[in-house]
Amino acid sequence: MSPQRRDADGRWQSAHSWASLVERQIREAVEGGAFDELPHQGKRLPLEDDEAAGEWAMAHRMLRNAGVAPHWIESDKEARRLLDELESLLERAPRTSRGSQARIRAELSALVEAANAAILRLNSEAPTLRQHRRPLDLAEQVARLEGAFADAD
Repeated sequence: MSPQRRDADGRWQSAHSWASLVERQIREAVEGGAFDELPHQGKRLPLEDDEAAGEWAMAHRMLRNAGVAPHWIESDKEARRLLDELESLLERAPRTSRGSQARIRAELSALVEAANAAILRLNSEAPTLRQHRRPLDLAEQVARLEGAFADAD
């Protein structure tokens, strides 16, 4: 028996094989404009590189499609945000008045402490060592800040 299906009007259609029946359905859909409004039309489909996720690739894809991320990725985002804030503070330090330097030093200490907490959280949640970050050395960051203050003089 040859493959059969009902068309949109309810009439039976048959073909020599399922492949030719499917090809006919696709051709009819194209002619009817069913694919005209699809995203990426006329362009290459974007490839999602999930090779680093290994056996977790499908789970990560489902989370991404739902608009959420694994805890360690959120921790990494927080760590990066705090590190950017620290760099911003160090960039504006040379323009700081002497009277504000004590406040900037306290802000730097709080940022380093918060960044290290986020880094510690990331390092405990990340699935491999590749995602780990090195904690900040407060003395090293204070030295950078004092160097920025000295550059302003």
